[in-house]
Amino acid sequence: MMPGSIITVHQKGRIMANITKNRQSDETIILIAKKAFPQKEIIKIKELTEGMCNVTYDIAFADGSESILKIAAKDRSGNTSNEIDLMKAEVLAMKEVSEKSSVKLANVQYYDCSREICDGDYFFMEKLRGENYIFIKDRLSEEVNRQISEEMGAIALELSHIRNDQFGFMGDNRRFDNLYEFVYFMLTNLISDAQRRQIDPACDPNALMKQLENEKMIFDEVQTASLVHWDMWEGNVFVENGHVSGVIDWERAMWGEAFMDDRFRFHNMNHDFLKGFGKSSFSETEKKRLRWYDIILYLTMMIEVYYREYEDKGQYDWAKEMLEKVL
Repeated sequence: MMPGSIITVHQKGRIMANITKNRQSDETIILIAKKAFPQKEIIKIKELTEGMCNVTYDIAFADGSESILKIAAKDRSGNTSNEIDLMKAEVLAMKEVSEKSSVKLANVQYYDCSREICDGDYFFMEKLRGENYIFIKDRLSEEVNRQISEEMGAIALELSHIRNDQFGFMGDNRRFDNLYEFVYFMLTNLISDAQRRQIDPACDPNALMKQLENEKMIFDEVQTASLVHWDMWEGNVFVENGHVSGVIDWERAMWGEAFMDDRFRFHNMNHDFLKGFGKSSFSETEKKRLRWYDIILYLTMMIEVYYREYEDKGQYDWAKEMLEKVL
């Protein structure tokens, strides 16, 4: 390799069309990296295609170090109404978690929302050790997978101890005094999003909201908001030597109830995760709240297919099937 040259790695295979993927030229990436790390020289740029929202690059420097660059969409055209200032949310959540827990995550090295060089907000973070769990899960033994699931439960439990007086999305300035108001807000947004794009929600929206109003009291027992990752599926977990080495993608973080996280959903909740969380059973009111959080996730997955403009609509079909089961 000639001095001063840069290797750009293009991933093989089909990259899913997604209007929130704000890909940048090598020239722009070099400029923003120079702003963040004036003393460093880039030698390689590799796009990481696993994420479903923001574009992410693995940046290698001449001194042997590596950083992950994450760039937000330039506008909100591909976002649903519940996706509010996602990059701000991610940086704030990571700051909260790093300061108030022992949960492993990457350190944010530089954050820029000025839009002076790049048409999207961006940040650099350290590269986590280990491998993305979704890619190695099938190769691991049952015992190791059970251990990882239990560790994920312990992480969710620790996050639940990070508290706030009000509920709401991490990136949103709006806050709600009680959990019911926040859940009502989320569902109202989803229904409006579906109507705006003429997406079939697979249910009667009016009847759904009426049922929520009738069950308003089930949310009263949650008096204090906890920090919730919300999207802690296998693709957002890194593993090294059979243990969780870090959690990524905090952009959907919120102040809510711990049970809102993906690991508590109908399709994937398991004994080992619950053991790590310290939960062996649920009360009747907790089960009812779990159902509403199921509904929110599956509606979100159905609707975002069309807002992101995915070519493959398989996610919509799968989420619709799950929604019909919990309804």
